[in-house]
Amino acid sequence: MPSLNTFTLTQSSNLDCSQVDGICSLSCQDSDLDCFVIDNNGFILISKRSQETGRFLGEVDGSVMTYLLNMGVFSQVTMYDYQAMCKMSHHHHNGGRHLLSPIYWIVTAAKWLMSELFMFFLEWGTWGCWQWESRAEAHKLKKQDILQPCDTEYPVFVYQNSIQETNGIMECGGCRKMFVIQQIPNSNLLLVVTDSTCDCSMFPPVLQEATEVKYNASVKCDRMRSQKLRRRPDTCHAFHPEENAQDCGGAAENLASITLLLLPLGTWVLLR
Repeated sequence: MPSLNTFTLTQSSNLDCSQVDGICSLSCQDSDLDCFVIDNNGFILISKRSQETGRFLGEVDGSVMTYLLNMGVFSQVTMYDYQAMCKMSHHHHNGGRHLLSPIYWIVTAAKWLMSELFMFFLEWGTWGCWQWESRAEAHKLKKQDILQPCDTEYPVFVYQNSIQETNGIMECGGCRKMFVIQQIPNSNLLLVVTDSTCDCSMFPPVLQEATEVKYNASVKCDRMRSQKLRRRPDTCHAFHPEENAQDCGGAAENLASITLLLLPLGTWVLLR
């Protein structure tokens, strides 16, 4: 694998090589250049900034990824996740939602008051500082959104192996940003070099965010019919000849330990 610090570009790359004939040697140690080693799906493996390692190139530099997609260097493929979890919608289709009985609001207010009192006693209890983390987790669970199973779709970007090297120039308002991409031989890695002096923040980042797939009634019914239902075995295997029945069972004989029940109470008395 070639070093990230030094590389060669042809004159056609136009990256600080416009006045050079033949081969132009540049270094990634130059502060005017940004260098990335990415895989064939666009994820950064090596960068001059360690916090960018492992992130998607389109998230770090949306302008370069946008041009690579438009040039056909990368192609976008839609993938589906049929075991995702999505936030439950709180939209109510019933027009009578606001005409509930006053008893509903009384019960809701009582639940809220009880939860607030419970959190108050936790905060002013005498259990020690070690419970601050538990109280924080309780607040998180209280505010956590309810999730439900759903199907999501998300984009995946794949590099076209037929393109060994390419370059381009992007118009970014008051400046022009040049870049070049080279395939690293005998690997699925790519070297991407860009001009860091030109600000191309006008291009939005290219993200891989998953979005929920909304099905209409007919498609949803077809999907449910196509799913294979689990069937019970035709025969029952309640025992095995080599199994020793004396080694299992007896769970009903477990009793609560009086010592463990009295230990928290004694600790609380001592702390008081």
